[in-house]
Amino acid sequence: MSERQFHIQCTAEDIGKYVFLPGDPGRTEWIASYLEHPVKTAQNREFTTWIGTLDGTKVSVTSTGIGGPSAAIAMEELAALGAHTFLRIGTCGGMQPELIPGTLIIPTGAIRMEGTSQEYVPLAFPAVPDFGLTQHLVCAAQELAYDYRTGVVQCKDSFYGQHSPETMPAAQTLLQNWQAWKAAGALASEMESAALFIVAATRRVKCATILQMLWNQERQAVVRDNAHAAGDMTHAIEVAVSAMRREIRQGKKEEM
Repeated sequence: MSERQFHIQCTAEDIGKYVFLPGDPGRTEWIASYLEHPVKTAQNREFTTWIGTLDGTKVSVTSTGIGGPSAAIAMEELAALGAHTFLRIGTCGGMQPELIPGTLIIPTGAIRMEGTSQEYVPLAFPAVPDFGLTQHLVCAAQELAYDYRTGVVQCKDSFYGQHSPETMPAAQTLLQNWQAWKAAGALASEMESAALFIVAATRRVKCATILQMLWNQERQAVVRDNAHAAGDMTHAIEVAVSAMRREIRQGKKEEM
């Protein structure tokens, strides 16, 4: 038996080498329902883990909680147990008024406006996902005919620093940065991908992200059509599962 990891409370026998990473523990069972023979293997703090199979290969679902610190802990401990491929399934808020909630966002890079990744490498090192995994996500979204966009997302540590910046002592900086990122074309804001991409690079594992845009405060402010909120994660989950199947098939071919 391998050593049980302190936070996720798993051993190597409890996980697969391919892992879905939702933030919300409440979504783990939902995602695990797409696996064959899903079984819950651990639950501790914000970390809930299920295991099942896709096409005969063990695959896990582990929740990360909110933000970079707990997401990094989950990836570190899963990687220590042998996991090598991670797909984050998350939510985001839109930053461009033309983006309608429900749109899928597949990040090609993340703004490192969070603290966790800075304890790994200097800010000059970019936070980018694995190219092959990102390609699988794009191909899956196209095959399923779901509306998606690829581009840069902004990652933060403070949810209310985004949603109530004017109440913060650092209001001027927060508002100026937000406008700069919008002007540069950042698609959406979230809280985990930058840290995960940097940890993945450091630990030499693969990671990519699929996000369901649940709201768009910029659209709400400019386009008065009530299309500024959505609540269904189904499309993001379906794209992630299809992409993971592609990655597993590719891995099996490379092993032959």
